[in-house]
Amino acid sequence: MTAAQADALVVEFAGEEFSVPPGAVFTVGREGDLAIDDNLFLHRNFLTIQNLEGLWLLSNVGSRLSATVTDSGGRVQAWLAPGARLPLVFASTSVIFSAGPTTYELTIHAAEPTFRDTQPAPDDDGLSTIGEVPLTHSQRVMILALAEPVLRRDGTGMSELPTSAQAAERLGWTLTRFNRKLDNVCDKLDRVGVPGMRGGVRSYATNRRVRLVEHAIAARLVTRDDLPLLDVERENSLSGVNENGEDDA
Repeated sequence: MTAAQADALVVEFAGEEFSVPPGAVFTVGREGDLAIDDNLFLHRNFLTIQNLEGLWLLSNVGSRLSATVTDSGGRVQAWLAPGARLPLVFASTSVIFSAGPTTYELTIHAAEPTFRDTQPAPDDDGLSTIGEVPLTHSQRVMILALAEPVLRRDGTGMSELPTSAQAAERLGWTLTRFNRKLDNVCDKLDRVGVPGMRGGVRSYATNRRVRLVEHAIAARLVTRDDLPLLDVERENSLSGVNENGEDDA
């Protein structure tokens, strides 16, 4: 293996791997080195990866879309807005973004990362709180219903997110109850500084759902292991059982 190969990054998407050698500019979008999807909501060129003076950088060269960037452990998270760039310092970095109703996830692997985490993982699994904001059981299963397609896929790739009506049906809830829970969670996250929980009148309903899923997946608020809770919640809802004693606030 040459020195250039040893220093190369590997981009993984939908079961495929792409090697990015130093000196190259790797593009992600509808066109480019990684042509993700024929989705008109997605920029032709959205993200670039390149090595500048020995440091790998991820840049958002789009004009409208943003991406959520996190380390493999979900402990460090950043929002990459149009025109922004971030150094790729971890051994494994997840990049999650949405274009229209479709959410995409790719992973960037570095053979020689700049940063190595030597601290043990915390005992708290991070599934019940977001910062200082607690999540009730019903708020958590609400997020699960939206994130289910992303969690059920095997590895990185793309997923169509459900509408609020579809997610409510999945849980056996009324749409009114689902939207009330969604409003409450988005308000809580907005208050603690999670970006993208608010938007314009036209885009707000869609954008807050996809942004909530991006944040939940990146922060490991819900995982694939939590998916059985959806069937339990639906069964309890349809039978009139509320084991947690929660109201609809």
